[in-house]
Amino acid sequence: MSTNTDAAEQLTSWRDRKRYYWLWGLFVPTGLFTVGLPLIWMFNEAGLHGLAHLPFWLGPILLYIVIPLADRFFGPDGENPPDAVIAHLENDRYYRYLTYLYLPFQYAGLIMACYLLTANDLGWLGIDGGLLIVDKIGLAITIGLVGGIGINTAHELGHKKVDLERWLSRIALAQTGYGHFYIEHNRGHHVRVATPEDPASSRLGESFWEFLPRTVKGSAVSAWQLEKARLERIGTGPWTWRNELLQAWAMTVVLYAALIAVFGIGLVPWLILQAVFGFSLLEVVNYLEHYGLARQRGASGRYERAAPTHSWNSDHLVTNVFLYHLQRHSDHHAYPTRRYQTLRSWDGAPNLPSGYATMIMLAYFPPLWRKVMDKRVLAHYDGDVTRANIHPRTRDRVLARYGAEPAL
Repeated sequence: MSTNTDAAEQLTSWRDRKRYYWLWGLFVPTGLFTVGLPLIWMFNEAGLHGLAHLPFWLGPILLYIVIPLADRFFGPDGENPPDAVIAHLENDRYYRYLTYLYLPFQYAGLIMACYLLTANDLGWLGIDGGLLIVDKIGLAITIGLVGGIGINTAHELGHKKVDLERWLSRIALAQTGYGHFYIEHNRGHHVRVATPEDPASSRLGESFWEFLPRTVKGSAVSAWQLEKARLERIGTGPWTWRNELLQAWAMTVVLYAALIAVFGIGLVPWLILQAVFGFSLLEVVNYLEHYGLARQRGASGRYERAAPTHSWNSDHLVTNVFLYHLQRHSDHHAYPTRRYQTLRSWDGAPNLPSGYATMIMLAYFPPLWRKVMDKRVLAHYDGDVTRANIHPRTRDRVLARYGAEPAL
């Protein structure tokens, strides 16, 4: 009786302190309109033309400076929803509507960026003629950031059982041409995570720059194989409109064709740049989420079940808000369909030393990354490096350096 009473009290008294913080996640797709363009106009009007170039780089400034500093200032999140409120939170549509809203803002920003990238007269912004190359590069990367975090939004939507959300997931992926993620992540990565067979699990001794081409190619090939196998089970070949991979890639073709038809062929290199930056942002996050972690084989030769120990976590508040709790990655792998607002931080899961935004910068510099992370992988396996997922190319070197017998 007291258990039921306690649960009822938790349901009525507990409040999600981040309920309205989640609105900050919409700053990413709206920042060009709410901050970028107003600042460009203001700086030009004030004669500060040098400063007017900075807002075109709003995305990198947010990702590499603002969020890491905010993570450090605000620190860890530290709040988990109690079990008694999980079902109530799951059914609160406010949270899912925030993810839905990301998409119209995402595409409004993309269209505005395409206009700015190709316009020859931007006098209304105080710019003589069109944008300089440096501004175009910054703008393409900024809009690529929107598309990259849009992949994370697609990740949240694509795991759900509601048909609308699955379609919205594929729409969100169209900007970066990464529609195969919808298939490979759900049916591939979640099955093979933390094994050498998973293209999205990075290996000890593998740099991000080695991982990136391997995972881009491997994920696309995996998605094709998975969808081909699904279609064979229902008695058809892969070259059919029922192929969800072809559907997803067709969305990108139609989108790009429409944008090029409206804004001109000169848009092509900028569409490519924003797409590459967008999906590389996803892949650098993949890189840090499972680095060096490995599921062990049992006596039968089968891998053990995926557990919280097979994902690196980080529970820093600000990045949590911008990435819909993606940093609580162990809980996501344990409960893939669970909505972001109910994900919890697990005791006993390996933890990154900082938030994802900070770790992304570290991953770009392999010597620094190895200095920070290799010792953590080794400590996670109590000094027995042979239990880690080791990159084949560097295996001999890793074993020579860390191959001492585990401490008793």
